[in-house]
Amino acid sequence: MTGFLQGRLALVTGASRGIGAATAEALAREGAHVILTARTAADLEAVEERIHAAAGSSTIAPLDLTESDSIARLAAAVAGRWEKIDLVVLNAAMLGTLTPVTQIDGKEFNRLLTLNLLAQQALIAAFDPLLRRSESGRLLALTSSVGRRPRAYWGAYGASKAAIETLVLAYAEEVGQVTPIRAAIVDPGATATEMRARAYPGEDPATLKPPAAVAEALVELLRRDFETGYRLEAGI
Repeated sequence: MTGFLQGRLALVTGASRGIGAATAEALAREGAHVILTARTAADLEAVEERIHAAAGSSTIAPLDLTESDSIARLAAAVAGRWEKIDLVVLNAAMLGTLTPVTQIDGKEFNRLLTLNLLAQQALIAAFDPLLRRSESGRLLALTSSVGRRPRAYWGAYGASKAAIETLVLAYAEEVGQVTPIRAAIVDPGATATEMRARAYPGEDPATLKPPAAVAEALVELLRRDFETGYRLEAGI
């Protein structure tokens, strides 16, 4: 397998389906060795089989990012096998229940923020040392338009995406002047995923772009020497 990512190491969270799986496969086609993480081992194995069938290279790491020490264990395992990491794609997230702000369930909101925000900060912190060892470390975080443009009933999910954007863009500023690391936000726009189907149950998925289109847009971004803090609107 040859490509512009030959010899690079990438981590993709939420890689068992949808945009995460498509991104992992696209990166592998470009030569990266991709570490796939998600909760369901069987789904990760299916993605890995597709990568290997296309002559790509990957490693699966089934885990729940909301467990207290899972991210630390993952980072330690990666550091024990590789000297650096070149790309981290923060894709894992949960939608939660679409409901008025006044009716948000506290327990569910806590779970949503734990995955969509707290786990993302923990991933950045855990993999920052390995990213700093790369000559061109990249961190990409998936977001949503509701993080910038609030929408009725999307308050919980939108708040988590607004927060992760702020977190990642602050990190971009912190590392941009003192390391080769570049961080960016990726807004995929309307895409035919399971999360989208839950949010819009009456929508025809055939009218939406497939996850592979977002993955290709992400790969094209990586081909460029983008400025840290860049925002990619993949929905256009």
